[in-house]
Amino acid sequence: MPKELLIQVSPEVAANDSLLKDHVAKMIRTSVSEVQHISILKRSIDARQKAIKINLKLMIFFQGESFTEQKIELPNYPNVSNQKEVIVIGAGPAGLFAALQLIELGLKPIVIERGKNVRGRRRDLKAINRDHIVNEDSNYCFGEGGAGTYSDGKLYTRSKKRGDVDRILELLVGFGASPDILVEAHPHIGTNKLPQIIQDIREKIIDCGGQVLFETRVTDFVIKSNEIQGIVTQKGETISANKVILATGHSARDIFELLDRKKILIEAKPFALGVRAEHPQELIDSIQYSCDFRGEYLPPAPYSIVKQVNGRGMYSFCMCPGGVIAPCATSPGEVVTNGWSPSKRDQATANSGIVVELKLEDFKPFAKFGPLAGMEFQKAIEQKAWHLAGETQKVPAQRMIDFTQNKVSASIPKTSYVPGTTSVELGQVFPGFLTQIMREGFLQFGKSMKGYLTNEAILHAPESRTSSPVRIPRDAQTLEHLQIKGLYPCGEGAGFAGGIVSAAIDGEKCALKIKESMSL
Repeated sequence: MPKELLIQVSPEVAANDSLLKDHVAKMIRTSVSEVQHISILKRSIDARQKAIKINLKLMIFFQGESFTEQKIELPNYPNVSNQKEVIVIGAGPAGLFAALQLIELGLKPIVIERGKNVRGRRRDLKAINRDHIVNEDSNYCFGEGGAGTYSDGKLYTRSKKRGDVDRILELLVGFGASPDILVEAHPHIGTNKLPQIIQDIREKIIDCGGQVLFETRVTDFVIKSNEIQGIVTQKGETISANKVILATGHSARDIFELLDRKKILIEAKPFALGVRAEHPQELIDSIQYSCDFRGEYLPPAPYSIVKQVNGRGMYSFCMCPGGVIAPCATSPGEVVTNGWSPSKRDQATANSGIVVELKLEDFKPFAKFGPLAGMEFQKAIEQKAWHLAGETQKVPAQRMIDFTQNKVSASIPKTSYVPGTTSVELGQVFPGFLTQIMREGFLQFGKSMKGYLTNEAILHAPESRTSSPVRIPRDAQTLEHLQIKGLYPCGEGAGFAGGIVSAAIDGEKCALKIKESMSL
């Protein structure tokens, strides 16, 4: 009978199959030849002691026991060309996984995406990085795959309550992601690998009879007697359907404005905002692993840190080991930062959002905008940063200790942020209360992580798109909008997800509820 085993081994043993087999055989007091196969079920790093260990959950198969390598198969997706149509607005993880789930349920998705396909996006990313030109429909946030495609592909979700995380990971493996994501404690696909996976998902949707329309921006909703009837595109076309999944992501300000104009119920939502901090990866390795040199068997070290400062949480967000900082503006006249890592995480620097939780009362100066107050607060900071840095895609930057001392940095070294930086005292970018919290917070971070507070670390401002500044309310049971029948607010943009996995789960949930409503 196969045996399950929890063990702790050195990084070298964990990385080498024959060393692992030797170790396991000794542990369970059997000969190596008796061990047919070892499956790794879960893998995580324990860096709490001087000697770093790898935690492994294993399944041991002995000689004579039947063992077959488990291959992840995709569901049997039917052809839905002639089935009932459901409009899905947005081709990010929520929209794409909603579309796949609709097909599985025998419904035809029509996916509407304002941006370009995943390959076409690259030219626009090049333009923002090199020429400082922001295309409002195609950028790091908009386009096939959504904000996650070119911003890392991190697959962690803190909440298991949201739904079946394993199902989403298995689907991603079925579409070409490394099976390692099923095992790792912090699974990650990598910006270099995601585009192909996203393309394969889209091709599957089309092969099964679904539609995917790129460069098609939604400009209006067709609503009669508080029921959705369809959408209008910027080309003036009307596409009819009485079920619409709204999965437009946390940066689709025009959609929030449209809903507000049409008096469709939305609410201001608190989010978090701050800076993106970049350190040399070697420095983070030495802090986290307590060593001078990481060695070849350990991955670049991540970190996670949370402090309470003046009654507010200040914490790391979307930490990217061996990664780069990217320009994520979605309109001209603003600058926004985000971070990502390639699959190997082999860049020389580590970066993380360091953000402070906001409260609804912080948006009072923008109260005249009603439910869009948080969005306008966010926008004002992004526009100010753009102005202070020279009105290009350069961002305001400051060395970390200089920031805590309210001192303009005499020089800013070249960072991974390609459009470049301008030395600015970052207190000018943020409201006073935020600056104060961040200055104090970094001092506290430095006490917890010896070496973290250093002028080698460069702060880039702002990290402002952590989550949606708006919630589009929906019924807890049916997932329909509280006011508009047939409209399903979904994913990050509606305020019901945070990250690729939770957005994908929410997309599936909305698709299931649509099918359920049809059979009632």
